[in-house]
Formats: sequence, C-alpha cells, structure tokens
Amino acid sequence: MTRIVVIDNHGQFTHLEHRALRDAGVDTEIVDNETPPEEIDADGLVLSGGPAIERTGRCDEYLELDVPVLGICLGMQFIAHALGGRVGEGDYGGYADVEVDILDEDDPLVGSLAPTTHVWASHADEVKELPEGFTHTATSDVCDIEAMSNVEEELYGVQWHPEVAHTEQGQEVFENFIARCE
Repeated sequence: MTRIVVIDNHGQFTHLEHRALRDAGVDTEIVDNETPPEEIDADGLVLSGGPAIERTGRCDEYLELDVPVLGICLGMQFIAHALGGRVGEGDYGGYADVEVDILDEDDPLVGSLAPTTHVWASHADEVKELPEGFTHTATSDVCDIEAMSNVEEELYGVQWHPEVAHTEQGQEVFENFIARCE
C-alpha cells in the first residue's frame, strides 16, 4: 500500500490533509517537522501549511529523501525558498475563494483541473519567483504563482488548500499526487 506522510508545519488544516489522504485509501500519518529524516518511511511527503517559514523544522532535509513532495501553502513557499526561489508578502492577506487558471494542462498535479478551478487560499505570503527547474502551472488575479511543479524532481506545490471543502477539486489534487507516489 502506498504510504504518504504529512509533515506537520503547525497549520490549522494539517489534520484535513491527513484525512483526505486516508479517504483516498493510502496509508498515512502526521509527523512533527522535527522528526529525523531517517525515521520517515514514505513513498511521498506532504509539507503542510503553517504560520511561518521559520517554523518549518527539518523540511529542508526531507527534500533530500528522494520521494515525491507536495507543498501546500507554506509547504510550497518553503520548497521555493529552500531551492532558490523567492517568497514575499502577498497583496491580499487572509483566506478567500479564488478562481485559479491552470496554465499547464499536461501538469501531473493540477493539469486535470483545467481550464479553471475555484479554491480556498491564503495569500499573506506567496511565491514571487520560481526556483530553477520549476514550471509555473497555475495563476489567479490574486496571486501570480498559485502552483508550481518540477516533474523531473517530483516536487510540487499549490498556494491553495486542496484539503478543505471550499476547494472544488481538492481531492483530485491529492489523487493526482498519490499517482506520482505509486
């Protein structure tokens, strides 16, 4: 059975990420972001959202585990920051319903959501510049980089929260990620 571990970056929706994966039929658990990487046995990782990039623990070490990684909100920002991208303050803080345009319909994570989808997202902070090797896969009027992918390295990120009911095709994002981990 596919095993996907959710790294807890102290986000308010981490338990919902775990539940979405469990409901999709994978073996999953939530682990603290200070867990030594050698103690993590997984076919894939989800870096959860959270309040601050300074509280992402050992997430940089988890990127070296050679398994697919999905960053959600802060998790995506962390991936970008750790790999040479730029993260900055967004123009719109707080949570909102956002219409997202999918830019790459062939993208394995968000391509199936094309041409548009409605999501629940926070934009207090956001990715401003992609790291080298990443593709810009989704955008909105609120945030230029709503999603990114590096298919070769199996690293993916979404600014929005696919785990909440307000996101129209959130479970599909998880199912697409699971397919990358199998």
